[in-house]
Parts: sequence; C-alpha cells; structure tokens
Amino acid sequence: MESLRGNLLIASPAVQDPRFRKTVVLVAEHTDDGAMGVVLNRPAESTVGNAVPELEPVAGADEHVHIGGPVSETAVTVLAEFDDPSAAALLIEGDLGFVGTQAGDPQEMAEAVRRTRVFAGHAGWSAGQLEEEMEEESWIVEPASLEDVFTEEPGALWERILRRKGGNYAVIATLPDDPSLN
Repeated sequence: MESLRGNLLIASPAVQDPRFRKTVVLVAEHTDDGAMGVVLNRPAESTVGNAVPELEPVAGADEHVHIGGPVSETAVTVLAEFDDPSAAALLIEGDLGFVGTQAGDPQEMAEAVRRTRVFAGHAGWSAGQLEEEMEEESWIVEPASLEDVFTEEPGALWERILRRKGGNYAVIATLPDDPSLN
C-alpha cells in the first residue's frame, strides 16, 4: 500500500470504537512497520496554560490541548506550520510537521512556526493494521489541508470534510449517531 503520510483518515460509520468514532486523523508517519497520527477533532477541556505552561510561548496559554489518540496519552506533541520546514523535528508534508519539544528554547520554537496545535497522546497502528482497516473500509482518505489541520471548529471537522467530498459522503455526514432511532 502506498504511504498515507500527510493524508487525513476520516472514520467511516463502520468505526464504532468510541476512541475513533467520527474522528479525523492526520497521518504523520506510515511505513511497513506501522503508522502514527493525531486525532484533529477532539479538543480537551484543558488549555495549554493549565496543562503544559512551558509551551505557552509556542502555542498560547488559552489554546486547548487536543486528545491526539489513545497511545502515550501523557506524551505531549506540538504540530506546527513552519516558516522554515528544516526546523521541524518530523516533517510530515510541505511546511507541516512536529516541533521538537524536548530540546530548545520555547521562544526560539515560537519564532520558527506560524501556527500550532498541541496534542496529548497519538493514534498508532502496528505493521499491517492500518492496511487491514483500510480493506475493511473503516477509513475514508482525504488529502490534508492546513485549513483542516488548524481549523477553529474542530468539533465540526468530520462532518465538514464529508460534506465537502459530496455524493454519498455528504449523506454519511448527516446520519444520526444511532440510525436505528429514526
């Protein structure tokens, strides 16, 4: 399978796992060894100022931390649009990548980026697992755009992307949480 790095995975209605139901995942890495990404549309109640104040210069105190996925839930990562992509610890696509939070002055990190999003945890797939889920049609693939990644309305992202794709996808976007209640 071709690498899905830099794409969005939109959970299909078949995904019933509450950790991934109606999620949009940015695939940050996808190799023969597995895949890793972050859930874009699950903001937490906690803000950067409360949860990780040392990152305030990079992300802003009032920005919400996002629940990136169920793997390493206490590990914090910062996704950013970079002015200089060579400053990224892990470049995903174009000028989108992760800030290296373990090294460097937060003020210097802030100067290297245009905008950021802070995540606690990430989504992970073992070797072959994502490919199997793709065969089961658990995910709908869509190229990532910076507007989707850094949306001001993450709670509406799943529906908005499906509506934008049109056709049957737009119909999926309007399905109630439990269609049997209709």
